[in-house]
Amino acid sequence: MKQADVDRIWYGGEPAPLWMRLLVPVYRLLNAAMRLSWRIGVRAPERLPVPVIVIGNITTGGTGKTPLVLALIEALKHRGWHPGVVSRGYGGTEAGPILLDDAADPRRVGDEPALIRRRSGVPVAIGRRRVAAARRLLDAKVDVILADDGLQNPSLARDIEICVVDGQRRLGNGRLLPAGPLRESAERLKQVDFVVCNGGQVAEGEILMHLSGAEAVRLDGAGPSRPLSAFKGQPVHAVAAIGNPQRYFESLRRAGIEVIEHAFTDHHALEAADLDFADELPILMTEKDAVKCDSFATSRCWQVPVTAQLPDFFLDAVDARLRR
Repeated sequence: MKQADVDRIWYGGEPAPLWMRLLVPVYRLLNAAMRLSWRIGVRAPERLPVPVIVIGNITTGGTGKTPLVLALIEALKHRGWHPGVVSRGYGGTEAGPILLDDAADPRRVGDEPALIRRRSGVPVAIGRRRVAAARRLLDAKVDVILADDGLQNPSLARDIEICVVDGQRRLGNGRLLPAGPLRESAERLKQVDFVVCNGGQVAEGEILMHLSGAEAVRLDGAGPSRPLSAFKGQPVHAVAAIGNPQRYFESLRRAGIEVIEHAFTDHHALEAADLDFADELPILMTEKDAVKCDSFATSRCWQVPVTAQLPDFFLDAVDARLRR
């Protein structure tokens, strides 16, 4: 089944077929079985000597976690902390655990960890065994760890849980996988410390996050950045391999740009052929996708970085909880 068909079921109101509905109890049973040893105390989350913040979601696909992680890094640095980031490295081939450098290959370590490392400069560790990867950060002298994703991974004890919700899609049809987009029941939102809503409609008690991106940066670094308004009224190829490509496309349209959409599955490993559009139009892509195109980007390729805008009371509350 194509992703567009799945999206119509999960988010568009189309009824889920019988086979999807029948697999929901199977998913629920397998999920419970994986968590059983943690619930009965046979296994326990490992506590590290520094506080841990987990940023995740309860739906599949992207909701805006990476911009939130980047914003939290800057806010914590401003408040005197020395943060590091741990990630599974989804989409990469590296099992880890390893510490990333500025030249980290997103095909090995995953696009999101590579982006976070390049943009923030803080220590970033990846590994399929999350605790082992987090311990690599201790060697880098961090005093707080941000876990990029991991709400459903109980191996690492956490001091703060933050769940990100896509304000446009919300929780879709509210069903568990595969009949809906939910990894866990919506009741999980009541258990986390903060729910951050990425745009759209904010529910009671949620923190509104607004993503802003007003300029385009050439991937080859050969020229200065340009305001998005410079592309106003002209057609461009818009490339997005993220959880909700339409959010990116609509942001370009709001800037007055004529968008030719090219949506790929989340974490798709972009290749030169994916950008071969047989014309000379500009190509605008997300920052997350741009890190995968260093080796074959042309002068037509631009990235559109976004910055998460968050209220100070939320950032101060996170800081206060860490200090307690």
